[in-house]
Amino acid sequence: MIVLDTTVLAYAVGADTKLAEPNLRILEAVRDGRLEATTTAEVIQEFAHVYARRRDRAQAAQLARAYAELLMPLAVVDRAELEAGLALFEQVRALGAFDGVLAAVALGRGAEALVSADRAFGAVPKLRHVDPFSSIEELFA
Repeated sequence: MIVLDTTVLAYAVGADTKLAEPNLRILEAVRDGRLEATTTAEVIQEFAHVYARRRDRAQAAQLARAYAELLMPLAVVDRAELEAGLALFEQVRALGAFDGVLAAVALGRGAEALVSADRAFGAVPKLRHVDPFSSIEELFA
């Protein structure tokens, strides 16, 4: 099982096909059952917020619902993961609080990888970070 960050969802539906392609490939593999993936409700919410900045809110909500359905069951952050995420936020300077919690979810659930274009995840100890633009083939090996 892998955990997806907001960047994967956002780039997959972006206008730049070069950025969209590797992210779409991941989502298609999930849809086809070749990859098992999840994310959190917070990632879905962040996607909707970011997407709606430049596009219609109804379209953002529709896509967010589709992503949530694709990635069910969503990981629900518990107290231990929140604490671990805040600890990562304190320890890893490059990591934001939101991303610290997502990294803690991936670590706590024993995910094979956290997939994100955000390279800050690469600084998290014991977390396997896969960048969809440089190491996507690792997911299909």
